[in-house]
Amino acid sequence: MRRFISVLLVPLAVLQAAAQGRVPDDVEAKRDVEYGVANDVSLTLDVYKPKKTPQGLMPAVVWIHGGGWRHGDKNNAGNAIALAKRGFFAVSINYRLSDVAVFPAAIEDCKGAIRWVRANAKENGVDPERIGVWGSSAGGHLALLAGCADESAGLEGKSGYAKVSSRVQAVCSWFGPADFRIVGSVARDPVAQFLGGTMEEKGEAYKLASPVTHASKDDPPVLMIHGDKDGTVKLEQSEVMLKALKEVGASAELVVVKNAGHGWKSEGKAVEPGADEIMAMSMKFFEEKLAAKEVQPGAEEPAKK
Repeated sequence: MRRFISVLLVPLAVLQAAAQGRVPDDVEAKRDVEYGVANDVSLTLDVYKPKKTPQGLMPAVVWIHGGGWRHGDKNNAGNAIALAKRGFFAVSINYRLSDVAVFPAAIEDCKGAIRWVRANAKENGVDPERIGVWGSSAGGHLALLAGCADESAGLEGKSGYAKVSSRVQAVCSWFGPADFRIVGSVARDPVAQFLGGTMEEKGEAYKLASPVTHASKDDPPVLMIHGDKDGTVKLEQSEVMLKALKEVGASAELVVVKNAGHGWKSEGKAVEPGADEIMAMSMKFFEEKLAAKEVQPGAEEPAKK
């Protein structure tokens, strides 16, 4: 069923300018902030926030770039900049790529970035209980894993702020892998490099790295958006994740994009919903799931620790 979104769209021109490193006048950027160190590797992120300080504390979103776990960097920040234009504190992160360190390095870094946001929430005007994570492709996988794998999974890492929670309150995945054990459903070579070998060689890693194996009732709300013609990460990946989350009673939604391949590419037929509407859905999801909770008249605010 098609959804009609009545929210202000972020023009594609804004995203294209952001992809080229240009930041709009109403967004403040801070580059190359170190959020942790892992095995002597400095881990950095870029901060984007509205220049006009919003009333109250801001929600935050961590953007995770794609690239098959072996390419890409935090300069792919169009979505983070779009969030900042809508009043979010957004960060676009670098993480150790698979030619530097194999799994679980990348997810440990992502969780370290979330901890950095929460640990520095007060000085940045952020609500530490309203943090989301969003990624595309490999970044979508890492977003799902960050949202669903709790501390018992052993994926927290030691990059910094060890006593701070990496839990998030909302997850959005654009065409991200969810179960590496489904043969032929994700491009093989990048997965083998990311996980350090084949499924026969690294079976436990294939299981531990699959978000579907971490689905639980207390997972945060999840929105997945995936093209039905995606040949790089097949739609089946998001479908099995949706099924796993629904079976345990978690909040999850999957939007299937008609005629869309990986990255919303098409073979001539119109992509539906289109790029603007996909962006609007994603923004609306974070605005709803990370909205400030109103204190009802007569209700007492929770005691501060």
